[in-house]
Amino acid sequence: MTEAAPLPGRPRGGVLSGPATARAVNVLAPNPSAMTLDGTNTWIVAEPDSDLAVVIDPGPLDEAHLHHVVATAEQAGRRIALTLLTHGHPDHAEGAGRFAELTSTKVRALDPALRLGDEGLGAGDVVAVGGLELRVVTTPGHTADSLCFHLPADRAVLTGDTVLGRGTTVVAHPDGRLGDYLDSLRRLRSLTVDDGVHTVLPGHGPVLEDAQGAVDFYLAHRAHRLAQVETAFENGHRTASEVVAHVYADVDRSLWPAAELSVRAQLEYLGEHGII
Repeated sequence: MTEAAPLPGRPRGGVLSGPATARAVNVLAPNPSAMTLDGTNTWIVAEPDSDLAVVIDPGPLDEAHLHHVVATAEQAGRRIALTLLTHGHPDHAEGAGRFAELTSTKVRALDPALRLGDEGLGAGDVVAVGGLELRVVTTPGHTADSLCFHLPADRAVLTGDTVLGRGTTVVAHPDGRLGDYLDSLRRLRSLTVDDGVHTVLPGHGPVLEDAQGAVDFYLAHRAHRLAQVETAFENGHRTASEVVAHVYADVDRSLWPAAELSVRAQLEYLGEHGII
């Protein structure tokens, strides 16, 4: 008798909301769905002895949730000093404007359209607030504006939708591109090898305790799906919808529209590389 294979990334059990590392606390937004899993993870990040905090992804425009985030920080004796966005999808960013009003903070993002204030975010930037250090890692692929935030002191990375706590993410074609996404996963893997990152703080789902295992699973999954799409195309399934019906036959049909976005990205990638 053999033991069941461990889940990729060793997801942490227990309640999703609450402290995740010495510096990161999650406040789960009340927007569960097939696409958002248990809901959006809104992260409050601060040095343990600091009275200043950074919030990453305020989440949807839900007044009760936004007030709950503020109250959670205040109960810990902290004032929110800055708001950051991993990307512009509404389940992460729709509430940012209202949250900025509640906290009198600026909003920093890669996409200028999402910013409130003069400062954006880019590769290699370091965000420093109250002794806290967050390093910006550009990770396009899920969307063109996707970012991750490396938290060196906790050997953790906040991944938005680039790596989820459960399942795999969508390459949201045409904004998202598969080649970019694969490069981004390799960039995250280098953090696990070169910088000792072992914890994933995702935008949805539970915390992952094995960052390298999670990224390796994502890379293997993408390679497997790409091979399936190539085979389906060679067997005469030429449109994205035909490929989805063939390759994703065992997946809940409510997820097929999202799967079709990824398939379009895969077909584009195969075409660009002269494979189909």
